[in-house]
Amino acid sequence: MELFFLGTGAGVPSKQRNVSSIALKLLQERGSVWLFDCGESTQHQILHTHIKPGKIEKIFITHLHGDHIFGLPGLLGSRSFQGGESTVELYGPPGIKEFVQTSLAISQTHLKYNIHFHEINEEGILFEDEQFRVKVRRLDHGVSSYGYRIEEKDKIGELQPDKLKSAGIEPGPLYKQIKENPKVTLPDGRMIHREEFTGPPKKGKTVCIFGDTRYSKAYAEFVEHADVLIHEATFGAEDEQLAYEYYHSSTKQAATLAAEAKVGRLLLTHISSRYLEEDIPQLLEGAANVFPNTTIVNDFDQVNV
Repeated sequence: MELFFLGTGAGVPSKQRNVSSIALKLLQERGSVWLFDCGESTQHQILHTHIKPGKIEKIFITHLHGDHIFGLPGLLGSRSFQGGESTVELYGPPGIKEFVQTSLAISQTHLKYNIHFHEINEEGILFEDEQFRVKVRRLDHGVSSYGYRIEEKDKIGELQPDKLKSAGIEPGPLYKQIKENPKVTLPDGRMIHREEFTGPPKKGKTVCIFGDTRYSKAYAEFVEHADVLIHEATFGAEDEQLAYEYYHSSTKQAATLAAEAKVGRLLLTHISSRYLEEDIPQLLEGAANVFPNTTIVNDFDQVNV
């Protein structure tokens, strides 16, 4: 599981930072990419990476402000032009379906694949399969804005070769069959249970990605013990009142939430263009004083979870 930051700026693009978009690369887990927000020029950013639009399986939109969605029609169109044919699952606040369908219809953009729209009307579990669970939480941003909690389910422990050999099962294709099935019938007629020949389960990873929001202590339960929390930090620690007035958070407030929720690591994004590169160390200090394991990410940063 790897995070790739395609845009880390707020509101408008700058020379250093494009507007919001994050790719969660799940190539080893399921051979796909999940995209979170799709600001203007996201597809241009992708051109500078190894990400293939055809691998994008799901797109999660946090809210409908332009700096989070204006790149969506172009990316969806280019994905089709480049041969993408697999269905895309698109999640977001009410209105996302109308925005996409209207943009594609007026521009006469015809897709070679289907889009399944999932407009969010309530908090809770948004998606679940045998590998992942995605939960959603409403945030405080003036318009409907959401945070996503992506939970990788615990994985089966490693096979124990010594135990298998002791049971008379020699290395070979049968090992793979045992790893992939709860019960297996051996060539000699014996039935064995996988749990008897595997080590303890491997704990899955958890990533939380927030849209734009004011700080609230009430969010701590939602992000509790996440391995990584990605949180907006539009303003510096000294501008908390300004952050509140504009429905945003400061670096210090994001760090406060990370500390309260006991997350593993805090990644700050959505940095206002008012801050220059020489201001970043001071912005980081405002957060790191509260939660030391904090990083302010830049465009094209990659983070292993």
